[in-house]
Amino acid sequence: MRIGARLALAAVPLSMTFFLPAAAWAWPDSDAGDPFTMTTYKVSCHSGTVRVTLRNQTRQLARFDLRADSSSIATGSIPARKTLSRQVKVRSGSSVEIEAYSVKPPGADTLIDSTRVRNDCPWGHHRDRLPFTGPPVDLMAKLATAGGLVLTGGIVWWYGTLWPRSGRAPLEERLVRLSRPERR
Repeated sequence: MRIGARLALAAVPLSMTFFLPAAAWAWPDSDAGDPFTMTTYKVSCHSGTVRVTLRNQTRQLARFDLRADSSSIATGSIPARKTLSRQVKVRSGSSVEIEAYSVKPPGADTLIDSTRVRNDCPWGHHRDRLPFTGPPVDLMAKLATAGGLVLTGGIVWWYGTLWPRSGRAPLEERLVRLSRPERR
C-alpha cells in the first residue's frame, strides 16, 4: 500500500469526529403551532430566583399558566407579539420543574415547554463565583473519541503494512532457513 492510501485510510476515522454532535438535546424546539415560547435564564445567586420569559408568537391574545413543581405561580394573558417575564423562586441547593401551559377554555391545558432549574449557588462567603467541578464533559468526550479514532487509524495503518504481501513473509523464510541443516 502506498503512503497516500495509508494516510487516507487513517484520516477517515479521524474526520468522522467532526460529524458527531457535541450534545444531544432532550426537548425538541418549539412547535410551529405553539402560541408562545418559554425561555429560562440562569439562577440569580443574589436573589435566588430565575427569570422565565414567555413570548407570544401569534397575532392573538395567548392565555398561559406558569407552574413550578405542579403548583401554579402565575396565570394571565400575553398580548399579541409581546413578551412577558416572571421571576420564579428556587431555594438554595434544590431544583424546580418549571412548566408553561397554554390555557384554552373548553378543554384541558396544553403543555408548551418544561425545564428543570437547579439552584447550585455556593453558600457562605464565595457568592461571586461557582465552585470548580472539573473540566467540561463534552470536551473530555471529544478528546476520548479522537484518541480512540487515532488509535484505530494507527492499527489500520499497521495492518496495511502487513497485508497483502506477495510471496512468503520474512519470518517464514527465516524459520525455513533455521530448520534446514547446514551442509559442509
